[in-house]
Amino acid sequence: METINWKVEGMTCTNCALSVTKFLEKEGMQNVKVNPIDGDVHFEIVELDEAQQKNLTQGINSLGYKVVDEKLRKATASSHKPMNRYLRFLLICLPFTLVLMLHMIPGLHIHWLMNPWVQLVLCLPVYITGMYFFGRSAWKSLGSGSPNMNVLITIGATAAFVYSLIGTLMGQGDQFLFYETAAAIITLVFLGNYLEDVSVQSTQRELNKLARSQKVMANMIAFDDHHQELVFPVENTQLRSGDLVLVKSGEQVPADAKILWGEGTVNEAIITGESLPVSKKPKDKIIGGSLLTSGTLKAQVSAAADQSVLANILNLVKKAQGDKPPVQRMADQISAIFVPVVLGIAAVTFVANYFFLDAFTPALMRSIAVLVIACPCAMGLATPAAIAVGLGRAAKNGILFRNARSLEAFKTIRQVVFDKTGTLTTGEFSIDKFAAEGIAENEFKLIAYSLEKYSNHPIAQCISKYWKTSNDIKWTKIEEVKGKGMIGTSKEGDEYWAGSYVMAGNNITEDHHNIYVLKNGRLLGWIDVKDTVREEAASVISYLHTKKITTILLSGDSLANCNTLAKGLGIDTIYAEKTPEEKLEIISRLSETTPTAMVGDGINDAPALAKATIGISLSDASQVAMQTADVVLMNNGLKNLPLALGLGKHTLITIRENLFWAFSYNIIAIPIAAFGFLTPALGALAMGLSDVVLAFNSLRLLVKKTT
Repeated sequence: METINWKVEGMTCTNCALSVTKFLEKEGMQNVKVNPIDGDVHFEIVELDEAQQKNLTQGINSLGYKVVDEKLRKATASSHKPMNRYLRFLLICLPFTLVLMLHMIPGLHIHWLMNPWVQLVLCLPVYITGMYFFGRSAWKSLGSGSPNMNVLITIGATAAFVYSLIGTLMGQGDQFLFYETAAAIITLVFLGNYLEDVSVQSTQRELNKLARSQKVMANMIAFDDHHQELVFPVENTQLRSGDLVLVKSGEQVPADAKILWGEGTVNEAIITGESLPVSKKPKDKIIGGSLLTSGTLKAQVSAAADQSVLANILNLVKKAQGDKPPVQRMADQISAIFVPVVLGIAAVTFVANYFFLDAFTPALMRSIAVLVIACPCAMGLATPAAIAVGLGRAAKNGILFRNARSLEAFKTIRQVVFDKTGTLTTGEFSIDKFAAEGIAENEFKLIAYSLEKYSNHPIAQCISKYWKTSNDIKWTKIEEVKGKGMIGTSKEGDEYWAGSYVMAGNNITEDHHNIYVLKNGRLLGWIDVKDTVREEAASVISYLHTKKITTILLSGDSLANCNTLAKGLGIDTIYAEKTPEEKLEIISRLSETTPTAMVGDGINDAPALAKATIGISLSDASQVAMQTADVVLMNNGLKNLPLALGLGKHTLITIRENLFWAFSYNIIAIPIAAFGFLTPALGALAMGLSDVVLAFNSLRLLVKKTT
């Protein structure tokens, strides 16, 4: 399946997103995700040909929205930011509306303004502008079978305008002067949309900071015909894997790269949330978007701009923002039928008021007030606004949620399972001691290195690092048995093993060593390595205990080593000497009884991470880790686990607060309007401000204490 990423302009709320989603699903697109906040649209298709793309683009445009070519927009974008479209429409309508409203000021009587034809002339530009925006969108949404909020605005404003126009044409303008109501509805909704747009866009603040760091100038290194080094500026989006760059002190690293020359310190806070600079030397990797605080580096680009760590973070967060947690389903179901229901309520309001009051005008005004005060946007924005802030803050601190469902799942987590190597420990091993039995030490080291060089396990890599030699054994067959070790067959047909005591089986008398080396089932010796417990491990375990969360150690290491580590950290339960298959079975059993999070390295523990209620990977943002776990903690090890748990919990709390406000607002506001306790103009203003309340409540997540 091919994943298509589009940008769609013109969406103002989740009703708009629902219209786009339904259209794409009707056309056969799969896994459709639409984010009304930033206009990102993602869907999957086997292959998108030119004819299909044209058909989908025209279909979305016919709904009242616009598919934007991001590459073309970036190429033609000017240095001046265009005016917000809602502000532009507001400034067009506001002068006419203010003049129309002058006669409502107590004690101020302007004779010429009471002329119905003057009011018609003043109202007409506002009404035309409103219908150009709201009317077109409303008509197209009705044609698609998914009526949006603009239907309510259009009917309300049109009812007031047409009622006034009929009175004017009949010469009874004094009794039918509601032009200011039509103008006020349109103008105040534009004002509300503008405030909503500004406040909702501010929920993207942290993500926008990351996005701005994607595009910088780079010092590219090239060589002339005489092999003289030349340095010239290029935009980092033009860099490709293999290009050479020069990074000077104080400059931003333009792309993911590997240092070839020089040493320095790099501030990776924008990627990892860690404020302390990290020392870098030749062969170390540097992340695009980080800042070189001291030193000068020459480096080779390892990933193009659109494949960099920063780009992957942005794509991951944007996709997660378009996702919906289960708590949003009810709001979506109500939003989908909200407009028809409100139209029905408005009709009942008109009939009931006309019957009881025996007056057409008050009944009409009350039904219009019902139309314009109702706000499906509030219910639709309750979740996206909170998710945008929560995921933005998480990304800034090096926490990546792959989907919004993980946020809700955090609320139920009552136990956390930890892998040992590389999770509770640093995974940076050194050889502690070893013993060769019946074989020379040099030969023992050669055999061990020749086997372990083919494994990615941290212990194996340690042995390869310390005992590296160019004169290694050439195997006719070499394979890795996950959770056990390496098996190699020599040219002579001898079989060599290097692995855990599980692989050694009955051929050993001591089971507490890290690696055993055997030849045809006979023990050749053993190796012990030292690992360092992460500095933050003890405080993280203690934090979980304060939240009454059970901690479990699940490892393939020996029981003795696991007992030592668990005792030092205060871990509740131990499962030692387990293969990946056994880990999967244990996680399945634990998750069935109690919601369980597992923290692992994202590679060897992939099946168990996928099976847990929430899989959390400690990673340097490799593609493997991102595709394995629900949550990725970048570079800071366990340090950000409490923040991840807290953000998940408090983002869900904020979503529930937003939904409570949205439902309460509509439940209370609609009856108030129906009984005539507020004018249509005030209803339009209240409708716009209701969304602003949600945005500001969501923004509290930026500063809210979550741990």
